[in-house]
Amino acid sequence: MPRRRTSSSSSSTAPSAAPRNRTPQPVRVRRRSFGDFVKAFLAFVVLLVLVVGVPLALATQIGWPLPDGAPSLDWLQREITVQTFLHILTVVVWFAWAQFTACVLVEVKAALSGVGVPGRVPGSGPSQLLARQLVAALLLVGATAASLTPGLSQLGQSMEGNQKPSVAAAQQTPGIFAQQQEQAAGTASALAEQAGQAAARADGGSAAHGDTKYYRIQPPEGRHHDSLWEIADRHLGDGRRYKEIFELNKDRVQPDGSKLSEASLIRPGWIMEMPGDARGGELVEMPDEAPNVSEQVQQQISDYARTGDHAQGGGGSGAQGGGSGAHGGGDDAQVSLPEQRPAPATPATPAPSTGQDHAATPAAADHSFGLPEALLAAPLLAAGLLGALGRRRRQALWQSALGSVGGRRGMEPPTPTGDAQDVQDALLVGADPEGVRLLDRALRGLAAALAAESRPLPVVYAAWLGGNGDLHLQLAQPAGKPPAPWQLGQDQTFWLLARADAERYEDVDTAAPYPGLVSLGTMDDSRLLLNLESVPGIVSLGGSEADRTAVFASVAAELATNGWSDRMTITLVGFGDDLTPLAPNRIRHLDGFEDLFETMSAETRQRRGALGAAGHDSVLTGRTGPAQHTRWAPHLVLLAAQPSDEDALRLAELAADAGRLGIGYLVGTEGTDLPGAAWEMKITGEGKLLAPLLGLELEAQTLPAAQQRAVVELFTGADPEHGPGGSDGPGGASGTANTPPFLVDVSEQGRPAVYARLVGSYEIIGLDAPDGERSALLHEALALLLLHREGVHPRVLSSALWPRGVTADVRDALLERLRAWLGTDPDGTPRLGTDATGRLTLAKSVVSDLDVLRSLYYEATQGRGVGSRQVRGRLLTDALVLVRGPLLADRPEGRYRWLTHEIIDAQLPLLVADTGLALSEFHLEKNRAEKAIEALNAALRTAPADERLWHELLRATHTTGDTDRLHALAADLVGRSGARGVPPRTEALLDELLPTWREGVAAAG
Repeated sequence: MPRRRTSSSSSSTAPSAAPRNRTPQPVRVRRRSFGDFVKAFLAFVVLLVLVVGVPLALATQIGWPLPDGAPSLDWLQREITVQTFLHILTVVVWFAWAQFTACVLVEVKAALSGVGVPGRVPGSGPSQLLARQLVAALLLVGATAASLTPGLSQLGQSMEGNQKPSVAAAQQTPGIFAQQQEQAAGTASALAEQAGQAAARADGGSAAHGDTKYYRIQPPEGRHHDSLWEIADRHLGDGRRYKEIFELNKDRVQPDGSKLSEASLIRPGWIMEMPGDARGGELVEMPDEAPNVSEQVQQQISDYARTGDHAQGGGGSGAQGGGSGAHGGGDDAQVSLPEQRPAPATPATPAPSTGQDHAATPAAADHSFGLPEALLAAPLLAAGLLGALGRRRRQALWQSALGSVGGRRGMEPPTPTGDAQDVQDALLVGADPEGVRLLDRALRGLAAALAAESRPLPVVYAAWLGGNGDLHLQLAQPAGKPPAPWQLGQDQTFWLLARADAERYEDVDTAAPYPGLVSLGTMDDSRLLLNLESVPGIVSLGGSEADRTAVFASVAAELATNGWSDRMTITLVGFGDDLTPLAPNRIRHLDGFEDLFETMSAETRQRRGALGAAGHDSVLTGRTGPAQHTRWAPHLVLLAAQPSDEDALRLAELAADAGRLGIGYLVGTEGTDLPGAAWEMKITGEGKLLAPLLGLELEAQTLPAAQQRAVVELFTGADPEHGPGGSDGPGGASGTANTPPFLVDVSEQGRPAVYARLVGSYEIIGLDAPDGERSALLHEALALLLLHREGVHPRVLSSALWPRGVTADVRDALLERLRAWLGTDPDGTPRLGTDATGRLTLAKSVVSDLDVLRSLYYEATQGRGVGSRQVRGRLLTDALVLVRGPLLADRPEGRYRWLTHEIIDAQLPLLVADTGLALSEFHLEKNRAEKAIEALNAALRTAPADERLWHELLRATHTTGDTDRLHALAADLVGRSGARGVPPRTEALLDELLPTWREGVAAAG
């Protein structure tokens, strides 16, 4: 049988049957610390004393204890003296020394030669264990230390204890699928024989036929399922060494024809080649010569062994294997979710847009220019926050325009600075709005398709978003064949939707089926979203308080702002007192556990009764019925402070039926034993989210405290009631919110060197046209800089121009071309510069018509026009003449997608409407109704939905005394209102100005 190939021998020049199709990845080895050298020195001293010092001391101090010749009968009848007793004790010590020395020699030989399980010295017991630990500590600093096991982490444990398989915690989720039960029954006898054979070999203490060992994945036993972590923990002494097992078996064909492509995807009956230092009674070393192993198993392992030198590569698209727990969902609704995860797509599949600046070279990352990495690595969270922030700012603009807050009428939201500015840039770079849109459409489309087939929504424990954009839903139990275009994944508990199919989905009018999905982190190239409301119990999170709070804040922020939910309630206890501005209608805070228990007890009783009265067995069946938009919104509780033992028991009892009711609990804990915890996780100081029993090791998604404060600052700054210029700020026409970020000299002496027309078709005056190949990118980059006179972060610019990512050299080359194209001012100053924070800024000599429009309106209403009616009229007229249509009216399709993140589409119509209203008022003061109507109609071409313009147009038309014209205008306004009808304030104004307007509209109709 071929011997195992380790990473150290993979570079050997020996010929192989076929070339390797993948690049071996070295196993990460823990760096040796000063403590390791101290332990090695102490072990050396102890070994020197026991192996050399003990016999020297015996020989020099006591001498040889046995008589020189054969004892006579008189010698046996002598009185036992102290000297006789010492001689007997010395003999015992000599025997103990000989046994220990033999143990040391056996362990040293096994460690240095790498032959795997060392032979047992008869009757050694603790002596061999002590020898093993001392040798391991001594060789820990040597090159061969990686092969030593169980290692120092198990110092003090018994040898028998090291060979016993660990048992999973009882509160995991769930049972076994029917097909897995059949498979388990079919292989149980062979596995039992194999385990017995391996145990017999271990007891025999001999590995005469080779050092290659194999492990066959065990079938599920109740709630316990095999995972590579537990296998490594049992047989290698450290669960973190599961990667070594994965590397030895990656992409090798298993007996059922599938392949191991991910460390968390294994099935019962699969064979795992083990590292040479593996130990334990369940290992098989030479099955072809083992009489207790069935011929079928012998043949399978023999065939598998022949693939060890040329494992097949390929990314594993065909490895439709089960999860590392080979689990399922039974009638008891208990399934071990994250022990499974979807198989990755083939490398040939293009990666989706993530909104991040992916770099191909180390320099391309630019160390993120100081932007918060946590938000750069959270595309769904960033997209949700960015979308919610944009809606908040638009709402503030409309409130300001309508004068609903303190008479404020500002079009300019405050410009963030410091940490808030960095966080805003990180949101712009990291956001993946396209991914959110596809996820939302895919889930709603699935719900609509199931409703059309009169099928209930399946219970979904998690969703995996692959690096190629594919969506995998992990079900609690098999739910049959999914509706097209969904497909079955690697087993009956996975439903798969390819990205290409998701892009063909249209918007459907149905309730969000799984609003409780929330991102926890990434594993390899896949992102895990846990469905908190479906967990049959509590999800516990351990770790330090600061690390736990960062995870809680991320979960709360994404739940409050995500784009794949409709309504929900998020209750925060023990953290996040200032998170309410993110979603005041969703987030609420409770002071402590007693308030929580009282609130949730009442809601639990209410939901149970409502479900029973409606005839639903869970909230999922209610979401697909007639009342889908009015009921069954999830309620998610995030309890950051660990409850007392008594409170934990009460909470566990309360959460026992939570999954069916649409209530989810995420509870922080300092320990690992929380009553009622269905899934237990832990966040480490290095940002890893671990759930060993579930087969999870994620790069955790977090929102640290500093970034949380900066995010809240962005939202509070956008609130007209609390931000600058609001009711708590200066307010009024003189408020700072009315001041444009960039004022232009609107006199004849203020003629710019470069003038860009953005309002309407895009034109540039003062620059030569660049060549056609680079023209589109240069124009788009200049437009972005012109709309952000405060400065643009280089990564924001690159992510806007290249949403799918670009290397730093390409971005820098474009910036150099842009600098060369814009040129320099007469004094030699480049027109494209960089400020103290590294952001790109334009010189004052580069101006857009939007800058001029803002400056003209500001001068007319707050500057020179305030004291001069003539100047005000001229400035307002000049401003309205600049309006030639919507912003960048002729922009090419597929470009300028970053405009969806901007609020300029709301600012420009409001600015034009305010200009038209001010000019109309200017003319009506002199009874020039026709001039006022002309100004209002000009503004309506850019802001047709502004109700204020229609009201002033009705009043101006009424002053002409032309009733027929007023009737025609009323009919036009009613026609534009559509099915929603005329707004109440407009209807009241029509009743005042034209009481017979309804008759005229009916006659016209």
